[in-house]
Amino acid sequence: MISLSEVTKGYGSEVRIGPVDVEIPSGGITALVGPNGAGKSTILTMIGRLLDLDTGTITVAGHDVVNTPSKAIAKNLSILRQENHFVTRLTVRQLVGFGRFPYSRGRLNEEDERHISEAIDFLNLTDLEQRYLDQLSGGQRQRAYVAMVLAQNTDYVLLDEPLNNLDMQHSVQMMRQLRRAADELGRTVVIVLHDINFAAHYSDRILAMKDGGVVEHGTAEEIMRDEVLSRIFDTDVEVIDGPRGPLAVYY
Repeated sequence: MISLSEVTKGYGSEVRIGPVDVEIPSGGITALVGPNGAGKSTILTMIGRLLDLDTGTITVAGHDVVNTPSKAIAKNLSILRQENHFVTRLTVRQLVGFGRFPYSRGRLNEEDERHISEAIDFLNLTDLEQRYLDQLSGGQRQRAYVAMVLAQNTDYVLLDEPLNNLDMQHSVQMMRQLRRAADELGRTVVIVLHDINFAAHYSDRILAMKDGGVVEHGTAEEIMRDEVLSRIFDTDVEVIDGPRGPLAVYY
């Protein structure tokens, strides 16, 4: 379980996150949704210990992310941020190998190579593993970064807008693979998404943020209601019955 208690973060005098008090259960996919500037990426980055919190505590599987040694956290939690820019020319396999650094410290052994191969296979990158990142399409490159995170072999996986710059086809493929990671590999996936319909279709739970705070937290069925979505996004939303579940229509 991921637990946030009285968590706050301030940026100057005008922007403030929190206080946030919420628990994200283990297992499945939890989607963080909300309007731009709501605090979704900030919360995710603080959980991943890439951004200091001003006050409060965050624990992941009982480990305080502030006080637990980095090596221990890295074997329990992995995070992929929006900014993925490797300057060095790397192949897909070399990139995915970085996910094993908390274990290998740069000296890959047989077990590390096995985890790398499994992650590459899982994301359907086997035919591309010797290709350089700058030779890949945006969708292929994004899958390679997610494979790197999965190779870290952590129970908790945090992903900040992994659908950015992906077209509809590749977004669907990515979400299906993340769904498989939760169901088949037993990972707890926490993901920042902009598309509420993707969140509703592929997630087990939705955590909605607005103005730096958590305003709704529940199952997709609980969140996908006209009045709830209209309040979160400050626009008229109608939820209709789609062929595979509820769909939000914006006016």
